[in-house]
Amino acid sequence: MVPMEDACRPFSGKKITVLGLGLLGRGLGDAAYLAACGAKVLVTDTKDEKELAGPLAELKKYPNVSFRLGGHKTEDFTSCDMVLKAAGVRLDSPEVAVAREAGIPVAMSTALFAKYAAERGARIVGVTGTRGKSTISYLLYHALKAGGRRVHLGGNVRGVSTLAMLPRVDKGDIAVLELDSWQLQGFGDLHVSPHVSVFTNLMPDHQNYYKGMDEYFEDKANIFRYQKEGDVLIVGPMIAPRVRAARSKVEPIIPGELPADWAVKLPGEHMRHNAALAAAALLSLGLNAEEIREGLETFEGVEGRLQLVREVTGVSIYNDNNATTPEATIAALRALDDGKKHIVLIAGGSDKGLELDSLAQEIHSRCKAVVLLQGTGTERLTPLLGSDMIYHITVDSLSDALHAALANAQQRDIVLFSPGFASFGIFKNEYERNDEFLRLVNAL
Repeated sequence: MVPMEDACRPFSGKKITVLGLGLLGRGLGDAAYLAACGAKVLVTDTKDEKELAGPLAELKKYPNVSFRLGGHKTEDFTSCDMVLKAAGVRLDSPEVAVAREAGIPVAMSTALFAKYAAERGARIVGVTGTRGKSTISYLLYHALKAGGRRVHLGGNVRGVSTLAMLPRVDKGDIAVLELDSWQLQGFGDLHVSPHVSVFTNLMPDHQNYYKGMDEYFEDKANIFRYQKEGDVLIVGPMIAPRVRAARSKVEPIIPGELPADWAVKLPGEHMRHNAALAAAALLSLGLNAEEIREGLETFEGVEGRLQLVREVTGVSIYNDNNATTPEATIAALRALDDGKKHIVLIAGGSDKGLELDSLAQEIHSRCKAVVLLQGTGTERLTPLLGSDMIYHITVDSLSDALHAALANAQQRDIVLFSPGFASFGIFKNEYERNDEFLRLVNAL
């Protein structure tokens, strides 16, 4: 382990404004780590003290942490040594603009970790893409750990401050980072990319945030933009032409299919594709074929990604909560469909402005019924399902949705919770939605 003093050196004695605390635990961990390092920390958030009661209770034990809640003040971004921006805060926010105009560096937690961990001799592995990044990240972590390597998992991981992992990282360690497009903005700011980068695919998503797919790709491209000779770039075949057109400094590797006799526990061809990308990354990290195969074949999957939760009266219930786009739900339907049209789908939620015709067609061809949660996305999808093509109802709560789905399922049917939309409206975030679904299923 790196001595705490060394890990804290970039932050000790500095005046740091944390822009966005949030409720997912990462902002809390960042602020607590900076405070433990001896920084003078100001936490500012548009949420008020009541909304942030949980994380505030943890942070108030640090005398060197102060708070500005319910809004921001300009001077907090012009009179500090650094602004640490949460991933959920837009890069074009007025606060970021004010800081940059004043010459104050704006950084992000995961990118700072990658920079300093790499300087200490750790090998940084980054995984991004519209779909598959969580599964591949956890699969890499599982296989590397099973192979006896010292490995850390961070990035877009629930409740984990990646920055606070710094003191645990030694020379020769491997850090696997799941990176969404917002976190990769931080890599762009620091002009760094991982030593081993995996770029799975690029599909329409977050079009309520980005002006178009080109802007979305630009943030994702930071995963390879600053790679150097000797680094490794592994890409899915769909995104390879676009990566080459962006003139990556490292020639992309496009893995072939897994050997047919390698058994992956997770259902669906897209999961074998994910495993093939992971296998290529593991090979570049020094694992041999036997270690890679064992790692892939013993991986049980990730919570909320085509997770078989339990069977109830002969009905299999799957949790695919993290399917927040129509394409993700389509992949889940294709993975579980055996041609018998015995899937009861629970879907619906908040709109992202994505195309829905393909999802409606897949529902018609693969589902016996669909139960929809209320939301702006549901309002767009419902007319596409028609009035007589398939049984569907809209409900107000996840509890009502689960019970309606089970009422329409028989023995050997599947109840699949794969929303296809964001969680906002009924839930604060997708994690709350996930936890509620698991609670309801396990209480049956």
